[in-house]
Amino acid sequence: MNREELQTMIGGCIATLPTPMDDDFNLDLARTTEITQWWVEQGLGTGTSPLKTSAAMGEGPDLSDDEWPHLLRTVVRAANADTKVICALKPKNTLHTIDDAKRAQDLGAIGLQIDLPFMHHSNQDDLVRFYTDISDAIEIGIMIYNTHWFTSDASVEAMRAETMLRLKDAEHVVALKWSAPEGTDIDYDDMTKFADTFNVIDNSAQPVRCHKNGGRGYISPWVAAYPKHDLGVWDLLEAGKYDEAQAEKDRVGSIIGPWGAKTGAKSGGYRQMKGIMAAMGNPVGPPRPPTLPCSEDEIAEAQDVVAELGWSVG
Repeated sequence: MNREELQTMIGGCIATLPTPMDDDFNLDLARTTEITQWWVEQGLGTGTSPLKTSAAMGEGPDLSDDEWPHLLRTVVRAANADTKVICALKPKNTLHTIDDAKRAQDLGAIGLQIDLPFMHHSNQDDLVRFYTDISDAIEIGIMIYNTHWFTSDASVEAMRAETMLRLKDAEHVVALKWSAPEGTDIDYDDMTKFADTFNVIDNSAQPVRCHKNGGRGYISPWVAAYPKHDLGVWDLLEAGKYDEAQAEKDRVGSIIGPWGAKTGAKSGGYRQMKGIMAAMGNPVGPPRPPTLPCSEDEIAEAQDVVAELGWSVG
């Protein structure tokens, strides 16, 4: 597939999926099948709401190299043939990333999320070589994840607009999950320099600003819990109803934010998504340690939160 075709599949409110676990912290593939079918029934898995497995919010870094292919295979098989599935890959060197990319491609992914090679402290020339070599080796799309917070010097190692333009001929680089590192000369609005070539996906809770700049999607922490909310926000953005979209994002943030801050202070990781899903009667098991699962009290508080939001899985 070429970039134009792939760009129709990687955008909108990209749905980062929590990974179902059993009480012993093993992959629960039966539950994965059930919840994937539910996500598809709720309208996720299209080109404007692709399913994304094995990402950080889905505990991807905690999955072994034997586990993530099983998870991806299960999601692909549980969804219908038209469902768009992206697989997030762990940061590795070019050769091993290509191996993983080909494996994900063979298992049915239409795209990949690939971090900056931050363990290599890469400069801009390194980034061009890294993503070009991967692009040349596969037929599916690449969404670059600008993980500048993991770098030792973001002013040198973070993705720059000029570098994105140098990747114009890397046919399978189709999107960039974008935010701008503080304390550098990189500005969020630099995205306007390459938004006409690549799908820019906001990763800094600024979906309205991104869309106004020509962006084609955003990341939400709650889309897998209540798809209707973010599908509605994306429709508002596409209709140019920016004030309404911002008002809805602000409403949800003001209600769920205090609970998120409180639960985040007790334990790190990505426990909140699983807590909200449990509160809504759609549990997907605990996170892996050292992250703690949400307690019964936290889930009870979350039930009050989702009631105030007006969210229901029924």
